[in-house]
Parts: sequence; structure tokens; C-alpha cells
Amino acid sequence: MLQVQFIRDHQETVLAGLAKRNFANAKTIIEQVLTTDENRRATQVELDNTLAESNKISKEIGGLYKSGKAQEANVLKEKTVLLKEKSKELGERFNSISDDLQALLYQIPNIPHSSVKPGTSEEDNENIFSEGTIPDLGENALPHWELAKKYDIIDFELGNKITGAGFPVYKGKGARLQRALINYFLDKNIKAGYTEVQVPHLVNEASATATGQLPDKDGQMYHATVDDLYLIPTGEVPITNMFRGNLMQETEFPITVTGYTPCFRREAGSYGAHVRGLNRLHQFDKVEIVRIEHPDNSYQALNGMVEHIKGILRELKLPYRILRLCGGDTGFTAALTFDFELFSTAQDRWLEISSASNFETFQANRLKLRFKNKEGKSELAHTLNGSSLALPRVLAGILENYQTADGIVIPDALVPYCGFSMID
Repeated sequence: MLQVQFIRDHQETVLAGLAKRNFANAKTIIEQVLTTDENRRATQVELDNTLAESNKISKEIGGLYKSGKAQEANVLKEKTVLLKEKSKELGERFNSISDDLQALLYQIPNIPHSSVKPGTSEEDNENIFSEGTIPDLGENALPHWELAKKYDIIDFELGNKITGAGFPVYKGKGARLQRALINYFLDKNIKAGYTEVQVPHLVNEASATATGQLPDKDGQMYHATVDDLYLIPTGEVPITNMFRGNLMQETEFPITVTGYTPCFRREAGSYGAHVRGLNRLHQFDKVEIVRIEHPDNSYQALNGMVEHIKGILRELKLPYRILRLCGGDTGFTAALTFDFELFSTAQDRWLEISSASNFETFQANRLKLRFKNKEGKSELAHTLNGSSLALPRVLAGILENYQTADGIVIPDALVPYCGFSMID
């Protein structure tokens, strides 16, 4: 969430950033924010003055009673009753205006970093890096959903029977490969200095709001209505909320955390061949990395996250590219996002497998996550997160790109985790 003070002081910058995102009615909503904030501050001043006057008269009443001037004291007492009624009305008005202001602020996305280009969709994203050799599999290459059926390692129909579409069942070597990938990703992250955590898979409304899932993605999450809890769409939500409300010291930076979680997304309206098999699921596994950083170091940290994910894909010997997302494709809470895409040879298309994002102070403002700077003043921290990595499409890429006439070869880096070198 943007800070009102920032909007007030940098109105043109905010409008230019929202224009990069093609954010509708930007000027109107910014004007509404500023007007509402002016009303809120004016009401606060009037409330403060009313309370101050009431306190002053209360002291006078005490003095009058002591000096035997009860009649004068009673007159003033009637005035304090009116002032209390007025302060109550002002307090209610202030709270109502504050709620209106917050509702407006919740509608405004983050301001893109200066390096982000304008654009309307993924078609306008910038390809900034690519690496790896795309294998020549010949005309008989199979997509992963057919390979899964051929080798009986993922059962989509059984998952549909148990729950519904988008909830696959991993079997035999498929389940072992899935577990191997989770352990491999976690070990790589731990070796890079991240502390592993295990976190809840459901969160309350405050947690979902703090990281920006609510109210922006309300309809995209599974909601356990009886207990008013939400199944997490990503490990970013519970991990980042570990630090909600914290006041840190500069010496605590950086905070680096990794964790494995299942993720749950309704993905309403997703149909067609591009969502077949593992391409888009309602439940999937992901290993996340989260960083809490000093504002001066957050973009250096983001570059470090990108290099870390590169290293994993190099070890797996998978062809990939990195995109810098344009304004129109950047997520609501992010200032800058790099997407990693894996080339699926059998499908002849690129599949997104990871995102690394810097949210700057946008999440921290909602989280009330601050630190004391060298001057002893409170300042918002920067939050970052990345997928390291999301499993379904990595698994799909391994199955498709490593297929041979004799079976599916397991990447060398995963063999010690799997306990086998071939699916046949």
C-alpha cells in the first residue's frame, strides 16, 4: 500500500507510474485520496482541539469547586457534556473517513521501478537473458501429460475423481521425483544462506491483506468460511507475515527465509490446451525464498536472487529465459518483477516457472514492518520474494526435455535425491 505522504509529495510520479500499468481512472482516485486525507486531517485537528478544550474546562471545574464556586462549576460541567458529545461524533467521523481512505489506498497498485517499461500484457515483456540448449527431440516427442500416463507417474483422472480437475495424484517415481525436487530446492536455498521454516498453510484475513492478496485477489483464493481462514496461494504470504508488526534494528538485515508449502489457487476461468496437465493447477508445490532488506540494498538483493535461481536451472540443465515484466503485466504489489520461463520442447512453448520481485515498501506499509535507522527514526523496510522454484512446470520441463526412446533421464543433480536415474 502506498503511503499517503508519498502520494501527496510525489503526485506526478505516482500518476506516471500508474500510467505504465494502464491503471484506469488514476487521476480520479488520486484526487479522491488527497481530498479524503485532507478531510481526515481536518477532522483530526477539530477532534484534538475539542478534547483539549474539554480537558482545560475539566481542570477549571475542579478549581471552582475547591474555591466554593459550585454554581459556576455546574455551568461549565454542562458545557463539557456537549464537548464530549461533539468529540464522540468527531471520533466516529474520523474513523469513518480513515476507513474510506484505506479502502481507496487498497485499490492502488505499487508504483513500478524506473526500469519497468510501459505495456499492456505479457506480449510487451522484455527478454533480458536466455541460457541453455533446447534439445532436438524429433517428431515423436510427447507432452508431459502423455508421458505421465505412459509411465504411470501422475494420474490426473484419479485426482479429478478424488477432488476435481487441477488436483493431480503423483505415483511411484513421479511422487519420488516430486519429493526430490522439494528437498533439492530447499538444500540449494539453505546453502545460499536462507533459513528454512515450516509455516501454516492457512492464513487469517489480516495476513492475506498485509501481503496484498486481499482485497485484490479475493475471488482467486480458497476461503474456509466457517473459520474465516484462507488457503495460501503462495508461501510468500505466511512467511512474510512472520515479520508483521515488527520493529527491527539495522543490524538485523538481511533476513533471508525459505520454506516449502503446497499452494492453492482457484484460477477461475482458466480453460484450454495451455492449462493441460501440470501447466496450471489448483494445488501445487512450491519452494519460496523471502528477504527483508534495508531499502539501500534491496535491488542488489533482487539481483542476487535472480543469480541464485539461475544457478539452480544451470544445474538442472534446463533451457530458460528471463523476462523483465512490463507495467501492464507486473503484479499488483510489485515494483519490479523478473519472470523465469522454461522452454517446453514437446509443447513448443515457454512456461513460467519462477518470479523474483521487489515490493519496496508496498507490503511493509501494510505489514507495519519498520526498522530504526541510524538517526533513531522509524522507517519502512523493503520486502522481496521469489519462487525457488515452483514444481509443476519444472517437473513438466524435466519430463519433456529429458525424454528418450528408452525412458526419461533424471538430471544428474537430482539422482542423489531420487535414488534412481531413469523413469522407464
